This record gives sequence, C-alpha cells and structure tokens, in this order.
Amino acid sequence: MKDMLAYKYLMENDNESLRLRLKTDRATVEKQAKWAGIKKGMRVADIGCGAGKTSFYLKKLVGPKGQVVGIDSSEIRIRDAINNFSGQSIEFICKDIREPLSDIEPFDFIWVRFLLEYHRENSFEIVQNLTGMLKPGGILCLIDLDHNCLNHFEAPEALLKSLAGVMDVLVNDKNFDPYAGRKLYAYLYDLNFEAIDVDMDAHHLFFGEMNQVNMFNWIIKTEVAAKESGYDFSEFEGGFDEFYEVFKEFFLNPRRFTYTPVISCRGQKPLTAG
Repeated sequence: MKDMLAYKYLMENDNESLRLRLKTDRATVEKQAKWAGIKKGMRVADIGCGAGKTSFYLKKLVGPKGQVVGIDSSEIRIRDAINNFSGQSIEFICKDIREPLSDIEPFDFIWVRFLLEYHRENSFEIVQNLTGMLKPGGILCLIDLDHNCLNHFEAPEALLKSLAGVMDVLVNDKNFDPYAGRKLYAYLYDLNFEAIDVDMDAHHLFFGEMNQVNMFNWIIKTEVAAKESGYDFSEFEGGFDEFYEVFKEFFLNPRRFTYTPVISCRGQKPLTAG
C-alpha cells in the first residue's frame, strides 16, 4: 500500500512552516494534552511534528525531567523545527511515519494531531505501527478534524459545489480524509486499548470579523490544496481565479458562519498482551 500511495505532502509550499507555527495555539494544545493524560516526566513522541511548535509546548508540560521527540516525514519541516527550537531539549527526527519505528526507544505518551487526515488509505496501519512504540500502560492520543472544510452557512451554491468537488479529488487522488476524526475511536477499540475516552469540540468556528491568522491559514489552504488539486472549477466561467475571488468575498463577510469539528480520542495500551 505504501508503494501504491507515494507520499507527497498536500500542503507543501514556501509558507508552510509559517502557517503551521501561526495556527498552533498553546492554550488549545495544553488543554488537549492534559485531557489526554500527559504528565511531568513522561517520554513523549510528537508524530507529524511539523515545524516543532507543538513539540515545544508539549516539552513545557512534561518539564525538565521529561523528554519530547518530534518525528516528521519532511526533511524541510525537521530542519525548520531544529532551527526554530534548538536549545529547548527537544530531539527532532526525520522518519517515514508510515513505517514501523522500532529503532526508537518506546514512549509513555504518543501525540498524533492533524496527521491521519493526510493518510486516508493507510491511517489505521500508521496507528497500529505507533502502538508498537508505546510502553505497556502508555497513552496514545489521536486528534483530527471531521467534515473538514465543508460546513459553510449560506455560501454561494457554486462555491459549495466547487469545495465539495475539490474535496472529492483530494480524497480520490491525494489520499486525503475529510472524515478522519470519526474513525479514531474505532482504531483504538480495534487495537484493544483500555480506558478509551473521546472529546469533541469546534476547531474552526468563524463568525463576525475574521482575524488575520485564520484568514492567512485559509487563503494558503485555498491557494495550495484547492489550486493544486487538479479540480476544474467548472462552476465558474473564470475557473480557479473566479472561484478564489468568490471564496475570499465569502470569508471576508462578517455574516459568514463556518465550522469544523475536532475529535480527540485517547486510550491506554494494556499492561499485558491479550
């Protein structure tokens, strides 16, 4: 399966490290990680660590006696993470997260946030591999979006059709999963995790004036993922350029209401097999 789905990061662009850093909110990371059971002194893996900002926040939570290892498949992201957070006692490693990571010392807590949505066909296999990196009694926390980028009240019909069309192309051709969040509980259940818990909240919740960080995030996603998807934007005579202008007009309108649920799932690996 991995050979059939040669991995190319959907959002790769010159501004990606900046986008990841800007959109990563410390209060949200801390709230989610504490809910999942992170404790001081733990050895933590941040899988899909990107530019390293989440790893930095997780290190604050485990304290000076804890360890954090950020792991990402992108050499660019790992280089950025090292440059951004050198001297913070965080180890960053470039590894193909689709492969077993058996050469790395096991962890007390594994954090997987906004990663599985990029691996629709092999997301369960990834979680299965990560389970092997977890100590008995350790915690695996999976966090992802559901119905991603598809909930917009009273957006123009042509815009909604184009967004749905783009998402269909990303699902079928780019291995993207807009419904990753709803699958997380079943993954942990099928892998015999114990003390499983689930939480759901709003990740995107836009009404009124749009702040600059959120606008930058969505503009980049539109300029990169939508434009490069290969979708023809046939709903608009002007193709992508007209779609882009209609999109910006909708998102800049303070009457706009847009939301995306985020689902968090945590479980504990059994102390004994079977």
